Parts: sequence; structure tokens; C-alpha cells
Amino acid sequence: MASTVTPEVLWAQRSSNADPEKNFIYLTINVPDVPASNIKLDVKPTGLTFTGHSDTLKKTYHVELEFYAEIDPTASKINHTARDVEMKLRKKELTEEYWPRLLKESKKMHFLKTDFDKWVDEDEQNEAEEEDFSQFGGMGGAGGDFGGIDFSKLGAGAGMPEGDDEEESDDDMPPLEGEEEEAAKKDAPKTDDGKEVA
Repeated sequence: MASTVTPEVLWAQRSSNADPEKNFIYLTINVPDVPASNIKLDVKPTGLTFTGHSDTLKKTYHVELEFYAEIDPTASKINHTARDVEMKLRKKELTEEYWPRLLKESKKMHFLKTDFDKWVDEDEQNEAEEEDFSQFGGMGGAGGDFGGIDFSKLGAGAGMPEGDDEEESDDDMPPLEGEEEEAAKKDAPKTDDGKEVA
């Protein structure tokens, strides 16, 4: 029997009071091994509902989110990979200020985390690099792959530097303060009753 779990959800945002293309939410739902055929995603102006099933992990993922403010589902984009579902949700209202949080309700949700790989502070967002969303489809489709990552190059040169594997010896360490005096007292000649000879 498959268990139902809440997936990890990562988010970041950009804001603009003039350019709708720069006024959006990045949303990533981490759902490994969930094929596109097993996904049900309903995006509305006020929130979204996601359900997906992994046959290999025998898990059903489900999450419902009610957004802080409205988005424009028709101008939003989605990309499905083997690990997650990524979305670029266009904010409906053009404003320079960031949303104070993703959800309408202000309580902390254990599954919701900031996506620090995509997060940019409000005052630095104009200098931030634009993410490549060319592989994203519209809300009607779920195309995409691994975004052109060449996995054969990952980890190249990640070996440890060559050198001695032997532990360094601490035989040549100088004595600590006070150890010399104690060693000298221990080695000093003593009388038969254990007192030091002067």
C-alpha cells in the first residue's frame, strides 16, 4: 500500500513594478521518480494543488498551497524532471516589493523552504542573472529534461590531493608549560621514604 507524503517545496521570487516578465515566483516541488503521467497539477490564481505517484518508491505525494497574493496561471510555466516539478508562476500584481511569504497563512510549514540557489535580495534583483526557462512549457504541457546538464563532466577533478596518507607523528612536540618541571621532579632521586633528595 502506498503512503501519502507531503513533498518538500522550495521557493524564491523576483518583483518588478514595470516588467511582468520580472515579476514571478520560482516554485520547485521535490518529487523523485514521479513520471509526468502520474502527476495531477491544478494551478489557480489563488493557489495550487499537486498530487503525484511514484511507482518505484511506492509513495503518493500531495500538497495544497494557498498563495499570499494572486498569480496569473496562463502566463506561468512548468518543467517536469525526474526529480521535481519546477514552476515559474507570474505574480498578477506588478509591485516592486517582495511578498513577505509564499502562503496566505503566516504559520511555519515544515515542508516549505527558501530556495537559496535562486533567491536574490530585493535590492540586488536587477543585477541578478536570469534563469534559463527555455525548456519550460506552458501550464498545459510538461516537457523538459535535465536542462542540458552534461553529467559526464560532474565530479571531474574532484579527487583528493595526492600526498602522505600516514598520520603525522607528534613525537617531536615540545612539552607543555609545567610538564618539564613535573618530569624533572618525577626523575629526581628519592630517599627510601619517597622524599626528594636535595
